[in-house]
Amino acid sequence: MRTARYRAVALGVSTGGVEALRCLLPALPADFSLPLLIVIHIAPGAGDGLAVLLDQLAGIRVKEADEGEAICDGVAYLAPADYHLLVEPDGRLGLSTDPPVSYARPSVDVLFESAAAYFGAGLIGVVLTGAGSDGARGLQRISALGGYTIVQQPHDARMAAMPGNALARVKADREVRLAELPAVLAQLANPEGLCTAR
Repeated sequence: MRTARYRAVALGVSTGGVEALRCLLPALPADFSLPLLIVIHIAPGAGDGLAVLLDQLAGIRVKEADEGEAICDGVAYLAPADYHLLVEPDGRLGLSTDPPVSYARPSVDVLFESAAAYFGAGLIGVVLTGAGSDGARGLQRISALGGYTIVQQPHDARMAAMPGNALARVKADREVRLAELPAVLAQLANPEGLCTAR
């Protein structure tokens, strides 16, 4: 495992993503110390209902990202429906209605590439279940800049294409089952092992 102190988690998910996030976020310790930037492919006009639901279930705060918002530790930010989520050069969150990338808006690649440019080796990139190849190029960029890469094992995913395409581009630092991911992230966030639920 690399010794860099990680500063953020960027996560991408598509088909099966609601179930995946309902498993992941409530299982993170309430004092999880890193911000999570999340792109899930959802239909335009879906509203903030998913963020509200996950906030009720999780021990950490979950919210839709706002334009120009400062990134705070221990908060999970979801890309709003039909907006790209990115990390701006000043470290704040940005929202964009630029054309779809990898057939998606929000695009995992847009988030991953912008977050990698800002956080460099301090970024953890995660690709979970989904159809298509969104996230594969961005995860490659995270790896190239020294970040830590995690991919759900394709056989464990509801849809294997997204993790499979990511693994075709990147030799991930970890391949995990979804059930293992909360513990892996908690350990990376606090390698001394002091990150425990309140």
